[in-house]
Parts: sequence; structure tokens; C-alpha cells
Amino acid sequence: MKKIPELIAEELKPAFAAAGFDEKYAMVTRSNRPDLCEYQCNGAMACAKAYHKKPIDIAQAVVENAKNSGMFSDINAVMPGFINITLSPMWLSGYVQQLGADAKFGLTPAKYPETIIVDFGGANVAKPLHVGHLRSAVIGESVQRLARYMGNKVISDIHMGDWGLQMGLIITELQDRRPDLVYFDPAYEGEFPEEAPFTISELEEIYPAASKKAKEDEAFAERAHQATLMLQQGYAPYRALWRHIMNVSLADLRKNYDNLNVHFDLWKGESDADPYIPALIQDFIDKGLAYESNGALVVDIAQEGDAREYPPCIIRKSDGAALYATSDLATLVQREKDYRPDRYIYVVDKRQELHFIQVFRAAKKAGIVPEETRMEFLGFGTMNGKDGGPFKTRDGGVMRLEYLIRELNEAVCEKIREKDKVPEEEIEETSRKVALAAVKYGDLSNQATKDYVFDVDRFTSFEGNTGPHIQYMIVRIKSILNKYIEEKGSAPGLVIRPAESDSEKKLQLALTRFGETIEAAFAETAPHRVCQYMAETADAFNNFYLETKILSEPDEEKKAGYISLIRLTGMILDTCMDLLGMESPEHM
Repeated sequence: MKKIPELIAEELKPAFAAAGFDEKYAMVTRSNRPDLCEYQCNGAMACAKAYHKKPIDIAQAVVENAKNSGMFSDINAVMPGFINITLSPMWLSGYVQQLGADAKFGLTPAKYPETIIVDFGGANVAKPLHVGHLRSAVIGESVQRLARYMGNKVISDIHMGDWGLQMGLIITELQDRRPDLVYFDPAYEGEFPEEAPFTISELEEIYPAASKKAKEDEAFAERAHQATLMLQQGYAPYRALWRHIMNVSLADLRKNYDNLNVHFDLWKGESDADPYIPALIQDFIDKGLAYESNGALVVDIAQEGDAREYPPCIIRKSDGAALYATSDLATLVQREKDYRPDRYIYVVDKRQELHFIQVFRAAKKAGIVPEETRMEFLGFGTMNGKDGGPFKTRDGGVMRLEYLIRELNEAVCEKIREKDKVPEEEIEETSRKVALAAVKYGDLSNQATKDYVFDVDRFTSFEGNTGPHIQYMIVRIKSILNKYIEEKGSAPGLVIRPAESDSEKKLQLALTRFGETIEAAFAETAPHRVCQYMAETADAFNNFYLETKILSEPDEEKKAGYISLIRLTGMILDTCMDLLGMESPEHM
């Protein structure tokens, strides 16, 4: 379905041509002065340079040719040569009627759908998720939903940290605590237990204790390195322990991500890429791309025209160990083998930008990833406390993500009980949905690359530019619709009437921008655009609601038109909520 700026441009092209000018100058945008007009064409400015005429003369000639169009209620030329356009309410209502009948509300799906891998999550096993994991999860989930809504095939991957020294540390600490376990008996030849010898709570305590000990005890650190090596070389007892660690950690990770309404297609980790590393390194050597530097094996990634100096990418340390870059390159080998994607999107802390520039360039240089494949680094800023520093607990520690969600749930639940409008049996589920919208909208409404202040009081407010406020508008729409259905027995068919008030027309105009907003949000990997659109649409609805007697309107035909308009508004707002991984409750 064509967007309104396109349709206005098509209407203006004959007007330009009839005035003797090239129709390519019929370029239309939404007005940045809505107090003056709804759309504007600035083509006369560029046209004036080509034809050596005054812009205002060109604009007036075009307006004269277009003034009788049924598309416009007003079109006029203003100095120095702008063409200001106001749409006819009749034409606009017909457009909104078509939009409401369209499965995706006027969105144009991808002409050439792509296979896209979205890499986000990055959680380490044996560690609880903390607030530092929030942004990658929330932004990544919205990006994959936007990509799918555009018609692309999306493969999302958590890409866990499940391999390396942390595993050796856990195994060694467990050996010191429980030397009687069969995994540490060299003479044991039986089957290993199916039940893990630890709980997730114990595991989460073991790792930091082991990490601290390794920094203070050189012998312990050496044993941990040796355990890591034995694990990676396939030593059966340690592989069995590793599987226990994975199973216990994965169950906890899935629970926590489910609570965030965040989902992955793949639950792969660094261990899945490990078998590809030897051949990967040899390939770099065989192609003459890798060379030794201070005992390490490195690959130059600097390119002609770089504005800054980029250090080489280290793919093997001097002691023979692989690094994160090695693992990420091996993961690309695996992904190319399994999926051959057209595009990669990595949703990672922006402080990792250099690392991914090195990995992307090394991958293209070695031919691991085809040159034409897009590799995008979506780096996000930090989530800070009110003091401007990283968000912490009251005692200064890093807050676990589940504790943050619990705190938000409690804050929202208290507000809901104060309002006393939600049935008792719905309070828990409503609190969950509203708290989730508070945290997600609070994050996503900021441009991803920017740092932001996490403010529980502001984010959970039912007023202002917040997730709960938008949910409240949707719930208000649901309430009106339910009352109408109780009165009439059913909802009317979708019939959009020409707007009779300024607020009604502004709401209709807001609805027409859904498709272009979602398309732009995906093209720019910018979920904050969706938040901005939701806020504008919710405000347009609120203004219409405050100025219009919807249910008490005596004209039944007009009332049905109002109901159609707000029903479509609710559907579009709910779709936006879903694209950001949120839901609206029934009552608030």
C-alpha cells in the first residue's frame, strides 16, 4: 500500500509537468510545521536552480494546476517557494479505510526478504543475568520482531559464554569442595550421574568464589587452567560436569528470558564453535593472512582510507590459546555453513565496537563471509542510575535482573491497588505486563547508542511518555469498545468517516504513519522510532477522546464511525506493543 507522501507526489507530478517543469521535483514530505499544513513540497526550490526562475513563481504555477484536486482541502504557495498541503477529510477517511482493511496497516513488506542472523544475549552460563544484560535482550528482541514483521527470515542466537577458563574455575572449585564426587576419581569407570551435584544457587556462588581464589592463589589458577584444557580436549568426567553446568544454567536462563518475553531460535555457545577453530586458524595461515607478532598470531585489518588506526586482530595467543575473536570468527564459519545469511546484526555494548570491526573485517578478508553480506554492529549505551553512574543495588552491587523485574512488579502492583480498578484475580498478571512495558519502553524509547538513566518512578508512571501510559490508552479503548458491544450486541464493521474535528483528523493522520514508521525503524535498526510513534498516536487518541462524546453521541452512524476509528487505533497500538515485546492488559 502506497504511503501518503507518495500519493501526493503522484498527484503533483502532472501539475509540475503542466507548468513546464520536470515532474521529478514533485517531492513531498510530512510538514515540520503542523500548525501551518500537514504535508509540504519543497521541489520548487531545487527546480528554480535548474530553470533559473523564482521558486515562488514555480510553486504558484504548480498550485494553480493542482488546486482542484479532490485530494486536498487546501494547497497554497508561500515564500520563498514552499507548497503547503492540507488533505481533504473525505480523501483521508478513504485512505484510512483502506489502511484498516490491510493486514499490516499499510506497511510494505520487504521486496526481497532476507535471511538475517540476530546475535544478542551473550549471557555467561553459571552466572545470573544482571542489569547489564537488559539492553541486549530488550533491543535484540525488538529488532528480531521488526525484521520478521517486514517478512524476513530471522535466526536469533543467544551466543552464550559456555567455554573457557570459567568452566575450569568451576570444576576446580567443585573439586576442592567435593573431592568425593566420582568426577574426580581417576579410577571411576561407571556411568556418570544424571542428576547435577549442585543447584543453580550453589553454582552461582561457586563461580565468583573460584574467580576470587584464582586471583589470590597462583597454584589454584594453574589447576583451573589445566582443568580447562582437559575439558576442551574431551576428558570424559569434566565433559560430564560441563553438561551438568549447562543444563542447570540453561534452565535458569530460559526462565529469566521468558520473564522478559525474550526468545531465541538458537541456544548455541562458544563451545559449538570450538571444533571449527583449528581449521579456521590454519586457513588464515594457508592464505598468508596471519603472521606472528610477539609470539601471537595476528591478522591485519586496517584498510586504505581509515580515519583512525586499527590494531591487528589476534586470533591465537602466544601460549596457543584462542580468544574471543577466534571464537566469534569460528561462529561465523559455522553460521555460513548452516544458514548462509544475507545479513548479520550484532546487538552488543558499544564498547565492543573495535572488537567487532576486527572480527567483521577479518571474516571478509579471509572469505569466511561473502563481501556482499551486510554485517551490522548495533552498539548500545549503558543503563545508568540517577547518580549518572552504572545502575547498582542500594548497597552498591550489580543488581540481578530478576530482582529488578521483581522491584518493578511490586512498584506497579502498589499503583494498581491504589487505583482499585483491576479485579483481584487479574492484579498479578496485570502487574507483570505493566512492569514489563515500563522497563522495555523505558529502555527502547531511548536511541540505542545513547546512555540513559533508569528511573523506576518515572518508568512506572501511568502518565507522560511511558509504557504504562500507552497501555492505559489501549485499556481505555478496550473499555469503550466493551461498553459499545454491551449496548449494541456487537462491534460495527470498519467504517471510517470524514473527520469533523481537528483532533479526529490528527488521529487519522497518526494512523497513516504506522507503515512508514515500522519500515524506517527496521531499516535503521531503531526501535526508539516505534516508541516515538506510539507516544504520538496515544496522545492523538487521548486528545480525540477528551474532546469527543463517543458513547453518548446521539447520531448512531457517527458513533459507529468513532468506534471504528478508535478500534483501529487500538489494533495499531497493540501491534506496536507486540513489535517491542510488550502486551496490554484488559484493565488498569
